[in-house]
Amino acid sequence: MKLFAGIDGGQTATTALIGDERGNVLGRGAAGPADEVGQDARSTRLRDALHGALSAALADASLPADARFEKIVAGISGYDGRVRGVAPALDARCIDLMHDAPIAHAGALDGRPGIVVIAGTGSVVYGRADGGASVTVGGWGYLFGDEGSAFWIARCLIEAAMSADDRAAGGSEGSLEAGLLEFFAMPSLRALAGAFYGGELTRDRIAAFSERALELSNPQVDEVVSEGTGALAGLAGLAARRLSMTRAEVAVIGGLMRSPRYAGAMRAALKTQPVVRVVDAARQPVEGALLMAIR
Repeated sequence: MKLFAGIDGGQTATTALIGDERGNVLGRGAAGPADEVGQDARSTRLRDALHGALSAALADASLPADARFEKIVAGISGYDGRVRGVAPALDARCIDLMHDAPIAHAGALDGRPGIVVIAGTGSVVYGRADGGASVTVGGWGYLFGDEGSAFWIARCLIEAAMSADDRAAGGSEGSLEAGLLEFFAMPSLRALAGAFYGGELTRDRIAAFSERALELSNPQVDEVVSEGTGALAGLAGLAARRLSMTRAEVAVIGGLMRSPRYAGAMRAALKTQPVVRVVDAARQPVEGALLMAIR
């Protein structure tokens, strides 16, 4: 039996699937974040995440730890063609590392032309047309873009709370500031900022506040969600036009879509784009990676 593996390496977690040549899923595993944003040549973050997720999947499949794979496809958040830290050493005849957008597209649209919008810790829009032409828009990372992502939503709300604090308009019970301080267990917004700049609060921890925020009855949350989903919808329309698609299927995936509030806003925003048609994602990105490995 030939073994294949698909890996989805994200900013918050990494998942791996092992399958055979017929597409039967044999095992699943998970590990920590795999992206290399801010990492140097000594970093083992990517290597540890890929090895950890694949080892867990091998154990789940009751396969030996030294099993050899025919092909492994790993989609990595923010991957730009090179490994910045310690390279993974996976045992496979062929290993294909790539950005996570193509595996998300392969899973969501099952190989059909169209566009996928990824809205997780970060965000990106990726489109593929008949004939194989593709385009990536957005996805410039947490400092320069990632509109509508979990980190972007949390950052915008923290910024709004800090601005209110400067105007002495925040701090009341039940306010956005109070929610932030409770979530992060911080005595003040300045302490929160210091904890992030000092490396005590990670990007994924900041992004996690978006889940809490989406449960708050607060007009500022609605404004930020509307702005973010509108920006992503605009990028989806842009991708369709750049690929000369007069009518493109668009699937949205990512952790934020678990929130009915966010999902509703995203679908409403996409309906404003005349060149797109919203469809449900067929599979998750890790399943897309496995399909690409087998195919």
